[in-house]
Amino acid sequence: MQLIRGIHNIRPEHRGCVLTIGNFDGVHLGHQAVLAQVRAQAQARGLPAMVMTFEPQPQELFQPDRAPARLTNLREKHDALAAQGIERHLVVHFNRKFANYPAREFIEHVLVGQLGVKFLVVGDDFRFGKGREGDFAMLQQAGIVLGFEVVDTQSYRQHQERVSSTATRRALAAGDFAHAAALLGRPFAFQGRVVHGQKKGRTIGYPTANIQLKRLHSPLQGVFAVQVQINDGKMYAGVANIGRRPTLDGKQVQLEVHLFDFNGDLYGQQLRVIPTQFIRAEQKFADFGELQRQIEADAAIARQVMANAIEPQLR
Repeated sequence: MQLIRGIHNIRPEHRGCVLTIGNFDGVHLGHQAVLAQVRAQAQARGLPAMVMTFEPQPQELFQPDRAPARLTNLREKHDALAAQGIERHLVVHFNRKFANYPAREFIEHVLVGQLGVKFLVVGDDFRFGKGREGDFAMLQQAGIVLGFEVVDTQSYRQHQERVSSTATRRALAAGDFAHAAALLGRPFAFQGRVVHGQKKGRTIGYPTANIQLKRLHSPLQGVFAVQVQINDGKMYAGVANIGRRPTLDGKQVQLEVHLFDFNGDLYGQQLRVIPTQFIRAEQKFADFGELQRQIEADAAIARQVMANAIEPQLR
């Protein structure tokens, strides 16, 4: 799938598409139903299927403290969209300048002039442009004049339970990873590249792979039993902490994961970390020795959890 970073990188060869616009956080089953229709409409017209998303998401710019936790960062979202057969992913840098783009200019210059959209799918509550003046009705009226069709995502709803990013966040917050997976159509996972950390874990026999989450808010915090997929595709059980590491005076939320029975160098690798069970909330300990004893206890619990998860599959 082609990634186009910014409106300024739209080229003449990108003109002509079936497009949908939205956050698509999580790329859950509800999103996938919309994407399947976008793909079908694109195939019927002999055009590429394209998705426009925003980084940061609008609420993260305007209300960062109230913005919802991100289910997917940019790379995770891009990979999930690619898995749905989308051919082009346009990532618009969302800033105050773009937010003040007049709605009609956005339609005429970007949607029609640059992208040549022929079929557009958006939520019926979609608002855009300066002062949020643009809405679904404006798009429909413009489509009649400028030659593109507009439908709303409600046309593609399915399932008795409304599948949403909010419902997925609730499932994760409750530690119900099976329900989250049912909503997503796949297990929830963090993906990221291993970076150098403080290397405290290796001094007590628990070296950790450190991954920056690259999101304003994480949907999970605490200690979890996890499965970890490394670059060669092999899976390992492990224990992970998602948080600020208060005992070590950490400031930024990050993911630290220890792989059981693994020997090797993970620096620079892309890992896929799948939480399977919540163990405890993150807390600040009196000293590093107390933290070490708790890590040992957490690891023992995680080993047992993963052993119980694997054992029934072997019977």
